[in-house]
Amino acid sequence: MFIIVLMEAAVNFTVPTYIQIVQGRTPFDTSLAMLPFNLTVFVTATLIVKFYAKFSPRVIALFAFTVTTAALVWLAIVVTNNWESLPTIIGLIAFGVGQGALVTLVFNVLVTAAPKSLAGDVGSIRGTTQNLASAVGTAVMGAVLVTTLGFGVMNAVEEHPELPKELVAQVDLDNVNFVSNDDLREVLADTTATPDQVAAAVEVNEEQRLRTLKLGFLMLAGLSAIAAIPASRLPKYRPEGVGEDEDDDAAR
Repeated sequence: MFIIVLMEAAVNFTVPTYIQIVQGRTPFDTSLAMLPFNLTVFVTATLIVKFYAKFSPRVIALFAFTVTTAALVWLAIVVTNNWESLPTIIGLIAFGVGQGALVTLVFNVLVTAAPKSLAGDVGSIRGTTQNLASAVGTAVMGAVLVTTLGFGVMNAVEEHPELPKELVAQVDLDNVNFVSNDDLREVLADTTATPDQVAAAVEVNEEQRLRTLKLGFLMLAGLSAIAAIPASRLPKYRPEGVGEDEDDDAAR
């Protein structure tokens, strides 16, 4: 449960950060970009219970983690500076399918594995775990992305002779963060940078931002793949009680 919510929080942090800060777009644009993912999570979490009668929790979990891993790898490959591209939307939808299935599945397994008298405790622990995972996912993903971006920018600057050390010394590379191209141009306007040097710096910024984003998705994909290991220990049979209420309603 912790890993599942952590991954969702990381994606919910990464995508809006990139759209609003890097691309300089409005919160409404961000909402539209995230709508396919969040809507898919909601729909899948609602409909996944219909598969409990046919497939065991282990099968569903392993399939869902396979989908989330594949979706994150796909996003790392196809993601560009345009979040409205069809391949990116497909990747977000696929990730939402896996996430929605996992959240509902794991909670139901936890509830059915505990005595009914402890159902309240299970719900409380689940809520605490989700809140902690959401906070940790956001904080860790932010730190990882900023650190990766900082190293990438410093290495890229050294490989670009058109960006001399005299110019680099006028910019605080010890505090690199995600900035839009316009904001970067404003910062460089207060330096001795020539138009050609400004263009080179903007190109470096664009390349490293996108590279950092891709690496972030790949790291999440690795985490998703690792999470499939404990998921393989979920029950191979349908937990007692899951789906029985639906069967009873159908019989009546």
